[in-house]
Amino acid sequence: MDVFDILLVWVVVYRVLLLAKRSGAVQILSGIGILSIAYFVSIWLELITFHWILETFFTNLFLIVVILFQTEIRQALAQLGSNPLLTGVTPLKEAHLIEEIAKAASTLAQKGLGALIVIENEISLDYFIELGPRVDAEVQGDLLLSLFQPSSPLHDGAVLIRSGRIEHAGCFLPLSKNPIIDRNLGTRHRAALGLTEESDAFVLVVSEENRSVSLVSGGQLVMDVDHFRVRKELYKLFNLKMKADPGGPA
Repeated sequence: MDVFDILLVWVVVYRVLLLAKRSGAVQILSGIGILSIAYFVSIWLELITFHWILETFFTNLFLIVVILFQTEIRQALAQLGSNPLLTGVTPLKEAHLIEEIAKAASTLAQKGLGALIVIENEISLDYFIELGPRVDAEVQGDLLLSLFQPSSPLHDGAVLIRSGRIEHAGCFLPLSKNPIIDRNLGTRHRAALGLTEESDAFVLVVSEENRSVSLVSGGQLVMDVDHFRVRKELYKLFNLKMKADPGGPA
């Protein structure tokens, strides 16, 4: 039981550190560490007032941590009941999936058609997005193109790819609540940021105005990426070795 107890604590600590690394919370944890050092220094130097302030801070540390890391805690709890990325999908099918998504995104950008393609990761997105009509179809570039045609009744929403299949289309995503994001960003970019701030989803945004593709994950936006970069990031997402691109660098 002692070994099991130690193993359980190790898993919890590892997951917390991994989540902190992914969410960029390392700086906040470093700040708390510095305040901890200052607390002991205040005792040693008998800085009464400063010590009282720090003591009050650490007395309410649990509440402060919950407030600061509410998004990360919500993500961690959501992961407990979620499925891993593309369960049951073979590497060969994953590679085909990647190529079809990358091809569709590049073609949509060239044609000036806006699109939102959401790839579910470990956290189920049912809680975060308003699901559109069920499609349940194999991921094909031509199908993605048809779903985002202006004549399609589902073109304004997002496509949700789950477990290697197009699960839903016409989905609506939560807009970002971040007050410091660029005001020039359109609704699609704000929606992609909003979803990835709350989950570990990976989103491709195709801008009809700029005819460009943007990648969004972890609340971070990378704009105007080419076909090679899209493929590279998707292969990284699925932990696969990237295949050579006949039209670009290997």
